[in-house]
Amino acid sequence: MPRNFEKSDLSWSELKDYEYKKYNQLKKGDLEVEVSETAYRCPFCRGKKETDYSYKELLQHASDVGRSRSRGAREKAQHLALEKYVSKYLVVKDRSQLEPGTSSECLKITDHQPDQLLVYPWVGIVANIKTQRGEDGRYVGESGSKLRDEFRSKGFNPLKVHPLWSRRGHSGFVVVEFNKDWAGFKDAIMFEKSFEVDHHGKKDFYAVKNLGDKLYGWIARDDDYNSKSLIGDHLRKNGDLKTVSGKEAEDQRKTSTLVTNLTRTLEVKDMRYKEMEMKYLETSTYLDLTMEQMDEMNKSRNEEIRKMQQSAHDCFQKIYLEHDKATSQLEARKKQLEEREKQLQYREAKNETERKKLHSEKIMNERATLEQKKADEKVWRLAQVHKEEKEKLRRKIIELQKGLDAKQALELEIEQKRGTIQVMKHMREENVEVQEKMDAIIKEIKEKEEEMDAVEVLNQSLIVRERKSNDELQEARKELINSLKEGRTRATIGVKRMGEIDNRPFLAAAKAKFPAEEADEKGPELCSLWEEYLRDPNWHPFKILVDKEGNCKEIIDVEDQKLKSLKNEYGEQVHNAVALAQSEMNQYNPSGRYTIPELWNFMENRKATLKEGAMHLLTLWRVNEERKRN
Repeated sequence: MPRNFEKSDLSWSELKDYEYKKYNQLKKGDLEVEVSETAYRCPFCRGKKETDYSYKELLQHASDVGRSRSRGAREKAQHLALEKYVSKYLVVKDRSQLEPGTSSECLKITDHQPDQLLVYPWVGIVANIKTQRGEDGRYVGESGSKLRDEFRSKGFNPLKVHPLWSRRGHSGFVVVEFNKDWAGFKDAIMFEKSFEVDHHGKKDFYAVKNLGDKLYGWIARDDDYNSKSLIGDHLRKNGDLKTVSGKEAEDQRKTSTLVTNLTRTLEVKDMRYKEMEMKYLETSTYLDLTMEQMDEMNKSRNEEIRKMQQSAHDCFQKIYLEHDKATSQLEARKKQLEEREKQLQYREAKNETERKKLHSEKIMNERATLEQKKADEKVWRLAQVHKEEKEKLRRKIIELQKGLDAKQALELEIEQKRGTIQVMKHMREENVEVQEKMDAIIKEIKEKEEEMDAVEVLNQSLIVRERKSNDELQEARKELINSLKEGRTRATIGVKRMGEIDNRPFLAAAKAKFPAEEADEKGPELCSLWEEYLRDPNWHPFKILVDKEGNCKEIIDVEDQKLKSLKNEYGEQVHNAVALAQSEMNQYNPSGRYTIPELWNFMENRKATLKEGAMHLLTLWRVNEERKRN
């Protein structure tokens, strides 16, 4: 049984139960300890004069009363419970009282001279440890861990406690190790002061003849270090002698060295940063020049397209005029023959020969008319085919250069000549000049075909160059999209996922249709469901619309049952959000059916150009640099 409870009228187990009961009351807050954030009171000393304690003072008070021999058993059990509670639950709340100070602050609370030699790492010595002879004849004493816990409970924070042993056993001395920093030095000073206050310091140990059963303690100095004893041997093996001023100068040197190294590192980083900035400016300049060249090429290409379209229009106009002229001549000839036939019929055809001749001319005229109609239909089909070819070439003209324009002009001219030949084949029997003109056109067609082959070779080389430039621009666009993926959503230029449904109309519709507690769940669920519909390749709510020029275009089918039911149930905003996402998915990824990131101009709601993306990225970099400077 511990000697602290020897005079109690209660048993050991009853006192421990009582201590545990008080500890639980403290944890539950039934007993008030905290007065403010830095002031505390003992809840078991209310009847006496009330005193405000700091964290360390309250911990020391609870420890002293709990281990006092003159106090009652219940009072000691109460204060032991208080000590356990304070050390476990209040230490974090009053951490400001435990912050380590500088060497100057540590010297203010002690009378040590800055040039006095002390053992480093900081070490304390405790003497007069009670020992007793064991069965083997060697002396034994309290363990180091028990003394360490006792000193920690008093707030000295020792790292280790080493009992000193000799051939005869425990020597009655222990060495207490503290932290190497200034907080450890402060703990060592407070450790020595606690013994000096009770007149149990180093001087008292060597001056008093009757030591009694109290412990004596002090900080290890040069005389302890140089002594020829167990203490001196241990200190020389595990430490050195240093002055406080020397330790402070050493810390300052280390700090100065660290600052110098950090300064050099910052200079190197700054040089690398400037090199990266120069590379960025070079790349930006190159991109600007490339964009200007592309703009010029686009302007030139658009002008060539306009000229080509005007030339094709004039050519077709000429063919139509010639066709109308030939048709008018045939109609006039037909009318003349019909009039002549009527006259012959009215006159009853004086002779059979003239009648047969008239009938023969009529048959030949009908055949010529039929051939002319066939030629007209063939010319019309050729015109339609050429129109479709021209439309396909117009769509691909963005990827080609001027060589492709020349090729198209040659093909158009050859087709015109061939169409003219088809018309002239039926007229050559009546006119020799037409035959000669047709031969000249055939010869000219062969020359144009040879010229077209040469243009084709040049065009292929231009296509290769165009594809290479386009690949480089596409790679630059992909890199720009990747760099802007995590950007701000309120920026003018950013990345939009084409085919992704805007969930805001779904949330608004859910709030209007469902209760408030269900709306936050129903909105995302409904949006996820329609995203699954979009990924279904079997759902294709589009219809084909043909304009006046014969061009085909896919548009959303407003009569689609799914879209109609969605619009009727959740409103037009939700319907428009799904229709827009479906159109984007059909345009950007109709086969894969997953969203595609695209560089987007949110202000004008269109696909952003590469130049706009590069300028936006440069603006972001400049803003970031201004923030760093500020």
